[in-house]
Amino acid sequence: MIYYDSLPKRNIVVIDMKSFFATVECVERNLDPFTTPLVVAEPNRNGAMTLAVTPYMKSLGVGSRTRIYEIPSNIKYTTVPPRMSKYVEYSKKVVSIFQDFVSPEDIHVYSIDESFLDVTDYLKLYNLTDYQLTKKIIDTIYEKTGLLSSAGIGPNMLIAKIAMDTEAKHTKDGIAKWTYEDIPNKMWPISPLSEFWGIGRRMERNLNLLGIHTIGDLAHYDVKKLKNKYGIMGEELWNHANGIDLARIGDFNTSPKDKSYGHSQVLFKDYDDENIQIIVREMIEVLTFRLRKNHKRTSVIGFGIGYSQTYGGGFYHSRKLPTPTKDKDIIYEVCNTMFQKFYEDYPIRKVSISLGGLKDDNLEQLNLFESFEEKVKKENIDEAVDKIKNKYGKNSIIKASNLLKDSTIIERNKKIGGHRE
Repeated sequence: MIYYDSLPKRNIVVIDMKSFFATVECVERNLDPFTTPLVVAEPNRNGAMTLAVTPYMKSLGVGSRTRIYEIPSNIKYTTVPPRMSKYVEYSKKVVSIFQDFVSPEDIHVYSIDESFLDVTDYLKLYNLTDYQLTKKIIDTIYEKTGLLSSAGIGPNMLIAKIAMDTEAKHTKDGIAKWTYEDIPNKMWPISPLSEFWGIGRRMERNLNLLGIHTIGDLAHYDVKKLKNKYGIMGEELWNHANGIDLARIGDFNTSPKDKSYGHSQVLFKDYDDENIQIIVREMIEVLTFRLRKNHKRTSVIGFGIGYSQTYGGGFYHSRKLPTPTKDKDIIYEVCNTMFQKFYEDYPIRKVSISLGGLKDDNLEQLNLFESFEEKVKKENIDEAVDKIKNKYGKNSIIKASNLLKDSTIIERNKKIGGHRE
């Protein structure tokens, strides 16, 4: 049983700019986004993906992320090329408005068009409720920039986000507020699962095979079984399905200052959510090799994605682990969780991973969810592989996935040379 009275109750607000890129283009042209058929996409490319469409186009059934050729031929519209520098300029204006109401340390810029604000300590100052303060902020954004926005309010970041994604677009003023009491009636009925923040299509299919089709099904599933099957990610899925999120906005605004192992790779072609996992796993292999070599475990994992130059931007976030690890599967699960949460479906050209909060190997903590025998077996195998690679070179043992066309590890191993790190 979940005792919500024992969980943090902050006043968290998440604000999203509606049809951001398309609305910026309308503002720049003095056009009304509710009556203008405008699409932001690379011009003269029939197979191009739209970056954004105006609310008017959405009212005609055109999704914000669709192929140009999929737009019905009877709809007449204007296509404008993306201008990332212009969108960044407007994004900075919006963040500046946030800073007129709350301090920078209480703001987490989640993406170019979406931010979280912790307004808990400002309600007495303004003598306003969280709902009233949110309304004042989004009204100010519209007055100063012409941009439209929606907002979710909740006791933590997760619930605020789900309230915005699920309900805010259906309210008159674009604001939805949820509390822990709303979880059974509003959160648990959500289906399909991919409509829930942090659950992608692939994970949805996997959960469906377990008989999990709604967030309520996930919330009532055996958490130990989820943990055994998906590791840290399984436990987090269960927590989120029950509205549990202990993250604070300050957690996202700090970076580990201790020694860390980092690896960054600029890619020579566009990757997406289907093939980037090969690169992520290969980079983790390199980093965990360094952990084992230096008899260390990591307790802070940083993960970042950079988009192609056409789109610009990306994200970088870090997670603190309850138990230090050198297990490549656990590290991958954490990176994949962050990827599923923050990836915006743009072409990927850079991946960065860092392992910080380093602890000595002899300071190991036991994990009740993990089989000790299985753990020792995995570590022995990894150490045996390390010895072979150290003696005969890093390409002396490779995985089948390393032979796929999207893999880069074999060529990179050749460039960095032999078996030296």
